[in-house]
Amino acid sequence: MAPVKNIIFDLGGVLLNLDVAQTRNAFIKLGLKQIDELFRIGHAEGFFKDYEVGAISDEEFVEKARQLSLPGTSSSQVIDAWNVMLLDFPAERVQFLDQLKNKYRLFLFSNTNAIHLKYFHKSYQDVYGRAMDDLFEKAYYSHVINHRKPDVAAFEYVINDSKLHAAETLFIDDALVNVEGARQAGLQAVHLTDGKTILDLGL
Repeated sequence: MAPVKNIIFDLGGVLLNLDVAQTRNAFIKLGLKQIDELFRIGHAEGFFKDYEVGAISDEEFVEKARQLSLPGTSSSQVIDAWNVMLLDFPAERVQFLDQLKNKYRLFLFSNTNAIHLKYFHKSYQDVYGRAMDDLFEKAYYSHVINHRKPDVAAFEYVINDSKLHAAETLFIDDALVNVEGARQAGLQAVHLTDGKTILDLGL
């Protein structure tokens, strides 16, 4: 196995704490009962998937969710329910990434969307007084590059765009399906299981 020179991090569940159950419960309260079929960790279907690859706009996403919710549900209620899963970015992880920059080229690859991006970028800026993307040489977001994990083409896009050697690159994600996709693309990959953090990986 080649020595690791580059690391690609997932965001939610790896760097940023998530509580997807809060969004699930919030949508169910709004009447969107199909949430388990449409969205869960490492999985998106229907218009949730379309939104993650930039195929529909913020307004289209919110309106589709609103139409599946109880009559009278507002756009702001949908957005609040969608964002409630996004928690904190612990300081020890920020400090760890700052240290890792001295040893590796660091990248981010997240399956996300424009509403979440705006929310977590602002949250990070408010706490740390700097841009979150400055932690990385480059950040890749699925809705911007029109590719999402675990598709091999998504990983190949990142590899080619940043001129990485896949065999020398480590990918870290909390969703096993994404780890398997990364391995199919020739990357070294680690599944960050429950209870573990990036500080436990011996990097």
